[in-house]
Amino acid sequence: MVRVIGIDPGTKSFDLCGLEDDNVILDMSIPTVDISNDPGLVPGIIRDVGADIIVGPSGYGIPVTHINDIGERELFLMSLVKNGDKKSILGMRQTIKRMRDERFPVLFIPGVIHLPTVPIYRKFNKIDMGTADKLCCAALGIRDQALRLGRDYSETSFIMLEMGYGYTAATAVDGGQVVDGIGGSSGNIGYLSLGCMDAELAYLLGSFDKELIFRGGVETIAHAPELVMDNETAREAYLESAVKDVLALTASVKPEDILISGRLSRISGMMEELGKRLDMAPVRRVPGFGAKNVKEAAQGAAVIADGLAGGKYSGLIDVMRMREAKGTSLDYILLPEIEALKKEYGV
Repeated sequence: MVRVIGIDPGTKSFDLCGLEDDNVILDMSIPTVDISNDPGLVPGIIRDVGADIIVGPSGYGIPVTHINDIGERELFLMSLVKNGDKKSILGMRQTIKRMRDERFPVLFIPGVIHLPTVPIYRKFNKIDMGTADKLCCAALGIRDQALRLGRDYSETSFIMLEMGYGYTAATAVDGGQVVDGIGGSSGNIGYLSLGCMDAELAYLLGSFDKELIFRGGVETIAHAPELVMDNETAREAYLESAVKDVLALTASVKPEDILISGRLSRISGMMEELGKRLDMAPVRRVPGFGAKNVKEAAQGAAVIADGLAGGKYSGLIDVMRMREAKGTSLDYILLPEIEALKKEYGV
């Protein structure tokens, strides 16, 4: 029996889920702004609970890496924030430093693009095919579908739609393996995020900072998550975009289920409307472990932590081939202009 903690560093909240033999021992959600103001919050909670393995806030992801091996290169790859950008990663940096100082057994995990189960031809000119938290959602989905249907992990097949506060993203799973993904910054419009930027718009804007990709979503129309369904323009933009992300991934997998997760999916009427618009497979919410406070990504992070610790979900990690993840999210850009940036950050 292992004791683990999974962390989901969301746009709106940091969620921490602790598991011990499928029993939830930690179910805590903290506003992200509080973490930025007090980086000691997360280490304090971890210290009180204790864990054999912790899956830490991994951002865009790196191959499975122990906290002692995290340096400037890894911090850049997880955040993809360039030097001099006004978006600070100070909270993340200080949280990691404190966890290292306390010798916590923290592992950082990949994003979708790092997995060997995603064919290389799907990775060209992509960076965000799904951040590490989206991979966590997929892991929880594999666990849940296998449990519900009484199957082996290798017999699961679905598309996971994550409707987060910042982004909307989708992940394709076939044979228990992630085979494709559409990240929040490479897909359609989300709640906060504008999604994939029109190349002509990028040209007209010229240089811009990281904060821009967190703006331009339906929040500018609806002004609050609970009002999205009441505003016809916001509702149609948001739902149709989510449906398009799912439909795009049907080119890569024939799903048995469309699994739904994320903060925005809890809005009244959202699941019912998705069920009407996605008729190629049953639309289901991911039940997870029944945690009351933390989102699905934190629960999935705890599943991955358990598997990496050699617990009951070690077989799931083997099927997903997570330990075989390699490379960086910048490896598949077919433009030579990226080489100068990679050299600057030692990538």
